[in-house]
Amino acid sequence: MAAKINPFTFIQQVRSEVSKVTWPSRRETGITSIWVLVMVFVAALFFFLVDQGLGYLVGELLTFGS
Repeated sequence: MAAKINPFTFIQQVRSEVSKVTWPSRRETGITSIWVLVMVFVAALFFFLVDQGLGYLVGELLTFGS
């Protein structure tokens, strides 16, 4: 079982750990956000094209026997 830690000690430990974090700059955050949006657009386009292609093939297969 874990040892109990008093809240004051816990808060001191949290502050100590947060001070070790390297936060990104505003520029890095902006560039990363733009890349995320670009990659989301590329993925959406890819899945749209695959969906359209598969839909076309299924439609052709269903009308093949008629």
